[in-house]
Amino acid sequence: MKVIVYTDGACSGNPGPGGWGAVLIADDHRKEISGFEPETTNNRMEMQAVISALSELKTPCEVDVYSDSSYLVDAFTKKWLDNWKRNGWKTSTKQPVLNQDLWAALLSLCDTHRVAFHKVRGHANNKENNRCDALATGAIKDNRSKNKSAASSGP
Repeated sequence: MKVIVYTDGACSGNPGPGGWGAVLIADDHRKEISGFEPETTNNRMEMQAVISALSELKTPCEVDVYSDSSYLVDAFTKKWLDNWKRNGWKTSTKQPVLNQDLWAALLSLCDTHRVAFHKVRGHANNKENNRCDALATGAIKDNRSKNKSAASSGP
């Protein structure tokens, strides 16, 4: 099965509260998902969006992932991941690669599915990327509202 996935991550402060959103499209089926982390970074949310989207797939699929994250897309298309693994998860400057936990989860999912990564311009005229941005920022707003309600209803 061929699946098209659009993803985006957002962070209010970096680090700070973060959200992610994804739209999965297969034939005439469409699914939107999103999530929240109370303390994270934008890069982690960009990655989490893809991890969560790929985790939704029940059988191995051919997947085209569209993201506005150069960090995420370049890691695959420019073979950064291959170099990092070959160098013991160190960057070219011999520093530990950040977000190794998420890279490991993403690589495992890419072993299950045939995934191609594509860069889209963020905050441009791409309907699906804009929808993912709305899902990600909405997750942050929804959780802030919940936290304010919980705080104001105190003991």
